Amino acid sequence: MPDGGYAETYSPRKVLDDPSFRVLASGEAPASDANIAAFYNPNHEIHLVEKPRPTPGPGQVLVHVRATGICGSDVHFWKHGRVGDSMVVTDECGSGHESAGEVIEIGEGVTQWKVGDRVAIEAGVPCSKPSCEYCRVGRYNACPDVVFFSTPPFHGTLTRYHLHPAEWLHRLPDSLSFEEGSLCEPLAVALAGVERAGLRLGDPTLICGAGPIGLVSLLSARAAGAEPIVITDLFQSRLDFAKKLVPGVRTVLIERGLTPKDAAQKIKAAADGPVKVAIECSGVESSVHTAIHATQFGGKVFIIGVGKNEQVFPFMHLSANEIDVSFQYRYANQYPKAIRLVAGGLINLKPLVTHRFKLEDAVSAFHVAADPSQGAIKVQIQD
Repeated sequence: MPDGGYAETYSPRKVLDDPSFRVLASGEAPASDANIAAFYNPNHEIHLVEKPRPTPGPGQVLVHVRATGICGSDVHFWKHGRVGDSMVVTDECGSGHESAGEVIEIGEGVTQWKVGDRVAIEAGVPCSKPSCEYCRVGRYNACPDVVFFSTPPFHGTLTRYHLHPAEWLHRLPDSLSFEEGSLCEPLAVALAGVERAGLRLGDPTLICGAGPIGLVSLLSARAAGAEPIVITDLFQSRLDFAKKLVPGVRTVLIERGLTPKDAAQKIKAAADGPVKVAIECSGVESSVHTAIHATQFGGKVFIIGVGKNEQVFPFMHLSANEIDVSFQYRYANQYPKAIRLVAGGLINLKPLVTHRFKLEDAVSAFHVAADPSQGAIKVQIQD
């Protein structure tokens, strides 16, 4: 566990060892004012728990979480118990990191917030120490002592009451709903990708994968002026959704068994030539290969998706075509931009939420999010 910054403040033991912590029985109705949350564990169980209601200390704010989206990583931690070798579920662990809510208590020294303020919650809280080079230069997503809520061992924000450092909350304008505020988290991922990919006005762009991150990347690329934009997926229903979201997008269905080179030919036909920027949102090796073969000489393949630990890339094709390959780890300095873009009408996140559940029904929400046959894009839990 990290030993700097906020790690001790948000130690999971403070919750798990509290006498009031308990796992609710299946079907048990919690008290209306209980601090309930959705937790998973190493046995791949998902359930509601009751946990203590925290009290804000100096510099802290207590937030009533009003909306939380279920991320693919939440489902992955539940189903598989790990993401890579460093993020492993070893005990009961709270889910959720796409959240927005209302300030209900403030701690000593907090002057920028008052009770009733509406906020988006930035889930990654770095140490912010001057001795941390990454925090000092603004690349705080690389802080080795970051507390990222819902990444084991730290508990997440899918809870009724969440304690957060005042400086890592972002004010929501009156025109933005809590639902939109929570969607600013996946939007921050996409905006970081568009920014780091160097996408410019008029760049022919490919987006691989029409899941939630692919769709917010589509919205971001359109707002940035990419043209044409091609998006791919294995499921026609997701491509149809993308077409409704951005009518001008060109869609390519990737049939199972199609080779990456053949898939790339379909993409180039749809785009009227190779693309300059490919944003890969699945992390699947064959999709990365497809993106590479669809990219022009001197272009860039930017990989947002997460996949298996070791993959094989077409090295000499990349070399002979001077194609740059870059990667992304979470995000930094994106939340204010995300809120401005949504408030200003440049990005409309509202259509992404296809299913809504009460906090008490969070377990059912997880089952819907994990079942592709349900057709969910973004499942939200609201309180």
